[in-house]
Amino acid sequence: MSSAFRKAAKSGQRPHRERAQPAYRQKLGLLEKKKDYRLRADDYHKKQNALRALQKKALDKNPDEFYFKMIRAELKDGVHIIKQTKDEVTPEQVKLMRTQDIKYVEMKRVAEAKKIEQLKSELHLLDAEGKKPNKHMFFFDTKKEVQEFDIATHLGTVPELVDRVYNRPTIATLEKETLKGATDPAHLKKLAQQRKNQYDLLKQRIEREQAMFVVAQKIQTRKDLLDKTHKVKVKKETKDGPAIYKFKFQRKR
Repeated sequence: MSSAFRKAAKSGQRPHRERAQPAYRQKLGLLEKKKDYRLRADDYHKKQNALRALQKKALDKNPDEFYFKMIRAELKDGVHIIKQTKDEVTPEQVKLMRTQDIKYVEMKRVAEAKKIEQLKSELHLLDAEGKKPNKHMFFFDTKKEVQEFDIATHLGTVPELVDRVYNRPTIATLEKETLKGATDPAHLKKLAQQRKNQYDLLKQRIEREQAMFVVAQKIQTRKDLLDKTHKVKVKKETKDGPAIYKFKFQRKR
C-alpha cells in the first residue's frame, strides 16, 4: 500500500483513485489530472478578472479626456507606432542657419586658399606635372645661323645644365663659385620625389578649395530661394555649380 493510501486511511478519508481510461479513449492519452485542472482554472479566472478590470476602466474614462499620444500615434500592421514630429522652424531661423553655414564654409575656404598660396610660394611651380611647358623662342636672320645654333653657348652655360629651368648658373659664375645644391643622382631623385609629393598635396588643396566654393554658392542659392519672390529656373544644379534662377525685379524703397 502506498503512503498516500496510508495517510487517507488514518485520517478516515476516502483515498483518491485515478479514473480508469475507457478502452475507446486510450488512444487519446491519460485523463487530465486534478493538479492540471486547477492550474487551468486559475489561469482562466485571472484572465476574466483582467477583462473585468479593463471594462471598468473603460466605463470610468472621461470621453473628453485628451492626451498627445492620441494624435502622435498611428496604427501600422496592427501595432501602435509613435509618429516622429518634425521640428518647426521659421523662415527667419532658416535664413540665419544658412548664413552661419555660409560663414563657416567661407572661413574654411579662405584658410585653404592661404595654404595654397603658401605652397605656391615654396614651390614656384617648378617642374609641375601637367604644367604647360615654357617656350623660349630664338630668332635668326639666316638658315646658317639656325644650323650652327648651340643653346648652351647662347645661354652661356655648360651643356649639363641646359635642361634645368631653375638654378642654371652661367660659365662665368661657375668660374667664380662652385655649383650650389645637390649633384648626386640619388639625392636628386629623392628631392624630385619630395617635390612631386608637394605638388600632389597642392593639387588636392586646390580641388578642396574649389569644392568649398561650389558648396558656398549652393547654400547661398538655397538661402535666396526662401524669399517669396517670383523666380524662374534657368539652369539645373550640377556637381560643379549651383542652379541658376532668374528673379523678378523689385524696386527697394
